[in-house]
Amino acid sequence: MYTLCMASRTSKTLLSILLLITLVIGGWVGAQSANQRPVVYVAQVEGTIDLGLAPFIERVLQQAQDNNAAAVVLQINTFGGRVDAAVQIRDALLKSPIQSIAFVDTRAISAGALISLAANAIVMAPGGTIGAATPVQSTGTETKPTSEKTISYVRKEFSATAESRGRDTLVAEAMVDPDVSIPGVTARGKLLTLTTEEALKLNIADFEASTLRSALDQLGLKEAEIRETGTNWAEEFVRFLTNPVVSSLLVSIAMIGIIVEVRTPGFGVPGALGLSSLGLFLWGHWLVNLAGWEEFLLAAAGIVLLLIEAFVIPGFGVAGVLGILALLGGLMLSTVGEGATMDALIGAASRLGISLIVAIVASLVILRYLPKTRVGRHLVLHTDLTAESGFTSEPLAEHALVGKIGVAVSTLRPAGIADIEGKRVDVVSDGEFIEPGQPIRVDHVDGNRVVVRHVVDSQ
Repeated sequence: MYTLCMASRTSKTLLSILLLITLVIGGWVGAQSANQRPVVYVAQVEGTIDLGLAPFIERVLQQAQDNNAAAVVLQINTFGGRVDAAVQIRDALLKSPIQSIAFVDTRAISAGALISLAANAIVMAPGGTIGAATPVQSTGTETKPTSEKTISYVRKEFSATAESRGRDTLVAEAMVDPDVSIPGVTARGKLLTLTTEEALKLNIADFEASTLRSALDQLGLKEAEIRETGTNWAEEFVRFLTNPVVSSLLVSIAMIGIIVEVRTPGFGVPGALGLSSLGLFLWGHWLVNLAGWEEFLLAAAGIVLLLIEAFVIPGFGVAGVLGILALLGGLMLSTVGEGATMDALIGAASRLGISLIVAIVASLVILRYLPKTRVGRHLVLHTDLTAESGFTSEPLAEHALVGKIGVAVSTLRPAGIADIEGKRVDVVSDGEFIEPGQPIRVDHVDGNRVVVRHVVDSQ
C-alpha cells in the first residue's frame, strides 16, 4: 500500500512540473508573438519608368512574400515612362498575393497612374495628382498623341486594371482617352487628371496621408516595421544597358565591329569589340525579359549569314540581305516587350536604322583613314617578308609584277584573281573590295602575296 501511494504522489508531482513548463513556454511564445511587429517593404518608383524598374519591383514582391511581410508600399513620384515597363509592373502587382499599397507622393502621371491603379490600396499625399495617361510619341521638337489603335489598347489596360481592384473603370479610361466624358467630372476632349481631393471623391484613392507612417496607420499597420529597399548594382547596370541612348550606342559599335571585321582578313580587335557590344545589348535586354532565345537565335543566324556572304559566296546577294534583316529583326524585337504598341515598334525600328547609318558611315571612315594614322600603323603589321629572308618561293617572278597594270577577274574580297599582262595571278587587295573588270596596279609583294590597289585611270 505504501509503495502504491508513493508512486501516485510521484506521478502527480511530474504532471504538475510538466504542466508548469507548458504554461511557461506557452506564455513565452505568446509574448514573442505579441511583440512581433508586422513588416512592410517600401520600394521607390520615381523618375522615368524604364525597363530596368520591372525586375526590381518583381524582386521586392517576391522577397516580401518569402518573408511573410504584411504589405509592399510603392512610393510613387513620376511623370511616367515606357508603357511596356508599366504593364510588366502592373501584371506583377495583380499576380502577387502580398497586399500592395501605392503611396502617391506627389504625382502618378501616365505610366505611374497604371501602376497605382494596380495596387490594392491607393493613398495620396496632399496636393498630389494622378492621371494624364495618353500615350504620346516624340517627333524631336514636340510630342503628340499616338494612333487611335494605341490609345484604345492603353485605355483598356487601364479599364481592366481598375476593374480588377474594384475602382471606377470609366474614370480610369478618361485618364487615357480625351474622348471619354463623365458628367460633372470631365468633358469630351479633355484628358482627366485628378487631384488628391478629386481622387478621394471618385473613390480612386482610398486615403489621404502626408507621410508614409500616417498612411500605414490608416491601413491598420500602425506598428509595422518599415524596410526600405533599393536597386542592387546588377539592376542598376541592367538599367544602364537598356537605356535607349546606351543601347543604340551598343548597336552602333556592334555593327561597326562586324562591318570592319568582314572587310579585313583574319579576326582581331574590331570583331571582338563588335561581338562584345552585341552580347552586352542582348544580355541586358534578356535580363529585363525582352530578349529571349528567339531573339538570340535570330541575331546569331544573321551573323552566320553575313559571314557566309563574306567568305563563301562571291558577290552580295540573298544571304547578305537575309543576314542583315535577321540581325536587325533580332535586335529590334529585343527592344520592345509585352504591351508594346505599333508606335513603340516604329520607334525601335527608327533607332536601329539611325544606329545602322551611323555604323556604316563610321566604318567607312575607319577603313579609309585608320591605317594612315599613328594608332592604325601600330595595329597593322608592316614587316616585309623579303626573298632575302627566305619567305618567297619565286622572288624574281613575283617582284617583277610590282607596278604592273592589270584587271580583276574575280571580286577581290580582298583575295581573288587578276589578269596581269595576260597571266592569271592570285592577288590580294589592300583592304577594299574590287569588282571584276576594274583596273588594278600591283603595289608590292609581301611574301607570296601580290598586293594590288584599285586604279581609277589605267592610262
